[in-house]
Amino acid sequence: MTADSSVDRHGRPNNTASESSPLIQPSADVPAAGEVSRARLWSILGATWVGVFLASLDSTIIATLLGPISNSFSSFSTISWVASGYLITNSAFQPLSGRLTDIFGRRAGLIAANVAFGTGTLMCGLARDERVLIAGRLIAGAGGGCLNAIATFVASDLVPLRRRGLYQGLGNLIFGVGAGLGGWIGGLFNDSSLGWRWAFLFQIPLIIISGIAVALLVDIPIKNTSEGALKRVDFLGAITLVSSLILLLVGLNTGGSILPWTHPLVLVTIPLSLVIFALFIWAEFRAKEPIIPVRLFKYRTTWSACLTNWFFVMVIFALLFYGPIYFQLQGHSATQSGLKLLPNSIGLSVGSLSSGYIMRQTGRYYGLGIGINTAFVGAIAAMTTFTLTTTDIPQSLTYFFLGYGYGGMLTVTLIALISSVDHEFQAVITSASYAFRATGSTIGVTVASAAFQNVLKGELERRLGGGGPEAEDIIRRVRESFDEIWKVPLEWRAEVFDAEMAALRAVFLVALGLGAVGWISGTFLGHHKLHTTLAREDVHEDED
Repeated sequence: MTADSSVDRHGRPNNTASESSPLIQPSADVPAAGEVSRARLWSILGATWVGVFLASLDSTIIATLLGPISNSFSSFSTISWVASGYLITNSAFQPLSGRLTDIFGRRAGLIAANVAFGTGTLMCGLARDERVLIAGRLIAGAGGGCLNAIATFVASDLVPLRRRGLYQGLGNLIFGVGAGLGGWIGGLFNDSSLGWRWAFLFQIPLIIISGIAVALLVDIPIKNTSEGALKRVDFLGAITLVSSLILLLVGLNTGGSILPWTHPLVLVTIPLSLVIFALFIWAEFRAKEPIIPVRLFKYRTTWSACLTNWFFVMVIFALLFYGPIYFQLQGHSATQSGLKLLPNSIGLSVGSLSSGYIMRQTGRYYGLGIGINTAFVGAIAAMTTFTLTTTDIPQSLTYFFLGYGYGGMLTVTLIALISSVDHEFQAVITSASYAFRATGSTIGVTVASAAFQNVLKGELERRLGGGGPEAEDIIRRVRESFDEIWKVPLEWRAEVFDAEMAALRAVFLVALGLGAVGWISGTFLGHHKLHTTLAREDVHEDED
């Protein structure tokens, strides 16, 4: 089907319709990547998954290093930039990777992404100034986001839809292992004699290997036209999309934590981002090869899948970043706190693989998606009951089902998306979903940080406000560095711990609200045929 084809009685695109829109009409000269041998498929996917592993590891490696890094640079209240910087550029550049690699090729895109990711990671490891560290995270985020997205495009190019879910499950397993080990590896390096810098430096040889491997192995045909590649790039769309996302996320990251929401920087960046985003929408309707064909979003499967990704990713990143703080508040070391996130990684792997296998066997995904999303929201609800005395078993079970629901959701929504459009548009619609994911990750951390900081400030002032200059100094120091809670005089320590726990519970409650909205969004998915060949020749009417 085409994205602008007629719709069936359920309001979804009809896979058997032949009518198409000039904007998104398939081109006959787009060569399809044929199915390759199993050995070659595994070697290609393995090469791309090295980058996926490192990019996902880098997204959470900061979680257990926030305290040590803030101590190194004496800045706890602004250290969220080190975490959010990576996610901001992830959000801004990831949406470009679909259309740009359609034009320049998957291999060129993967090589460029490895170069950017490696450069930024090296800067982080060598940084002697907080600004250099943040700049490194910005550059690494741009490369890491594209590594993850392009790996997904490559799998979609080479694997038929019916089997695609299983391979996506394997890709999510790699992603989950990286994300799950990130906090632990960061804590391990920090607690060793090497220090937190080596949590970045040890990745450099692996990034080089990944770049060489994709250069040698990845060879996906690209569309050849009489028009030059640069002339085909939607520069206005690319510039406006990147600009609007950066402005929005800078405003959200700054407001309420570093600067008040009424500060001119916040009041300018957020409205300006919306104006530029409106310009992006206008540009995409006029572009010959838009970065993201916005007309695809009038179909319910497209917007339902993207919104579900958006809200669930907000939740998962908020809880992955504030989970280690909760565990450290209980008295665990940075390494132990990282290990406590492993059930999430295991659950993500199980959810991804099992959902991929079920879709391969049944060819259906709607009911599966509802069940998986329910498990996810249930896990968040359980987390809101956590206290400083909650034991290991309920914590592990909660993080397992959190990962299970998240991993399954990623697989189900991706398959729903790419099954609802023609093969030619798989990369750009996947790019759109990754844009929602990446944006959600940044917004999730930002919203969680705002909730945490604002509630912590209010609770500390309420509990210690009458303690005079000494109490004011404690409030300032605790807000600037998490490690300061262990230096609080004994007579006030319980109050400080209770204030920290109240702030964490605010984060958990915000996550529950976001998860509930994501669950509702997931109920609007339509069902589409999961074909058994890349050519999608086994056509019959969609199942209800």
